[in-house]
Amino acid sequence: MKVVVIGAGMVGSAVVGELLAHGGISEIYLLDLDRDKAEGEILDYSHTTSYNYNPSANLKIGDYHHCKDADLIIMTAGPSIKKGETRIDLAGKNAKVMREIMENITKYTKDAIIIPVTNPVDIVTYVAAAEFDYPRNKIIGTGTIVDSARLMRIIGNKYNLDPKNIFAYMLGEHGRTSFAAWSISNICGYTLEEFIKVRGFNIKLDKDAIEEDTKKIGMEVWRKKGYTNHGIAAGVGRIVKAISLDEKSILPVSVLLKGEYGIEDVALSVPCIVSENGVEKLLEFPLPKEEIEKLRFSAKSLKDVIEQI
Repeated sequence: MKVVVIGAGMVGSAVVGELLAHGGISEIYLLDLDRDKAEGEILDYSHTTSYNYNPSANLKIGDYHHCKDADLIIMTAGPSIKKGETRIDLAGKNAKVMREIMENITKYTKDAIIIPVTNPVDIVTYVAAAEFDYPRNKIIGTGTIVDSARLMRIIGNKYNLDPKNIFAYMLGEHGRTSFAAWSISNICGYTLEEFIKVRGFNIKLDKDAIEEDTKKIGMEVWRKKGYTNHGIAAGVGRIVKAISLDEKSILPVSVLLKGEYGIEDVALSVPCIVSENGVEKLLEFPLPKEEIEKLRFSAKSLKDVIEQI
């Protein structure tokens, strides 16, 4: 599998590391406006491939023409939010970056699966999916995949349990209007309330507090180290694995909706079957009324941003 990573910043660099660890990637091209930075990252990572526990993928500096026969294109380019900037400011900047990148990608391919990662990821995903006549199933924003990982980790900590045994999704916007879809959350088939009894715990389950902690934890990481990269890179790696191994995994990813859940013309995260074809199927779970309302509120919030930019 050939993968092109666009953007050699903190996230793009971490994504290259995840791809190397994956083992199913034969070629990785890293593309950045700062070519020296990209060359430095590729050179540094190339020194990891001498050890037998790290797959020896071909690491190369990329240009857009390398997208021509790429299987995957991962978009991490664009500025991060700066002090004093608003969400609208960042959305406007990175929507412009995404348009420029899509204009270059579409000169060479409409076959590769594109994974937008840059924030605000739902806006960036919308621009790519709605403005360039690209196959809808082949544009998969990372969306709430990292939010869901955080949710599962927080629940795991509460239950003293491996988070991989927990199935829980944050849906909607990757941002302030995301929400935990408790109606489809479980621990190996048990509801969270049932598992308290099975585990023999005497604890109070405060779902509102768990959801709020999940929304805030990314900002806590940002405050402590200045950026987030490992969690989202692992999320990208999870999507890449589902695609490369044709796993048909159900993942919460950002996709352009066209009437699903009564929502149109906006990209946000809902559970999707992800396979070698990209989004093989967008799943419409029978969510309760209050969760449908939260999903639609999230969609309205994103549409407001789209209109303003």
